[in-house]
Amino acid sequence: MCADRVPGAGDDRGRSDQAGPAGDSGGDTGERLQKVMAAAGVASRRVSEQLIVEGRVRVNGRVVTELGSRIDPAVDLLEVDGAAVQLDPSKRYIMLNKPTGVVSSMRDDRGRPDLTQFAERYEERLFNVGRLDAETSGLLLLTNDGETANVLAHPSFGVTKTYIATVRGTVVPATLSKLTRGIDLDDGPIAADKARLVQASGGQSIVEVTLHSGRNRIVRRMLDAVGHPVTALVRRQFGPLHLGSLKSGATRDLTKIELGQVLTLARSKSERT
Repeated sequence: MCADRVPGAGDDRGRSDQAGPAGDSGGDTGERLQKVMAAAGVASRRVSEQLIVEGRVRVNGRVVTELGSRIDPAVDLLEVDGAAVQLDPSKRYIMLNKPTGVVSSMRDDRGRPDLTQFAERYEERLFNVGRLDAETSGLLLLTNDGETANVLAHPSFGVTKTYIATVRGTVVPATLSKLTRGIDLDDGPIAADKARLVQASGGQSIVEVTLHSGRNRIVRRMLDAVGHPVTALVRRQFGPLHLGSLKSGATRDLTKIELGQVLTLARSKSERT
């Protein structure tokens, strides 16, 4: 069996046709694909070989079915069943349930509680993906993967976020429609992707708002503009990530499924630029 190497990240990246050995780079360069998959935690080598033969593995956008194929983990992009796989073991991805009163910074020049207390739990030098204002709690991603972080945080890529807001007053259907149709703020028009009433009682309402804007304090400003000032705000979802039952101030590594979803989202958006 030949030991051909799949082309690097710059070769045939856009092709989606099925392929066996994708090119001869001069013999034994790179590592065997099934070995790389096993090292990345995809599956055992034997199961990885089966995935390859079944055509469920892509390298740089091309289906690879040849067990002798070799790749360069530092350059090539791997997908299994359409989900991206991180081949760099030095990368870390942490979900944090940020408490209120903590600023989204690794060092606050005003001495306020910041994210350092959470990042220090890990050996890697982590930083936050995007921001939550000090009085907003909820899901924040910490990582040392700068490329992925830049895509997820950049406003132009429009990663969706879902918030649960407790507001003053009783929110009526017409108000929800206004939020999704769009309203004018000082820094321009804005519309929620979705808005629904979760509960209303005792002179206050709980509203779920989904949007892809990254503008500062945007949910608070939108709800204030329609006459319902926010008294509490939690981000429950960021892209494919859900806060779930993670307690306030707690952190955890992303699961392999969550990481695959995050990397797939980041790669798909970066490819559009």
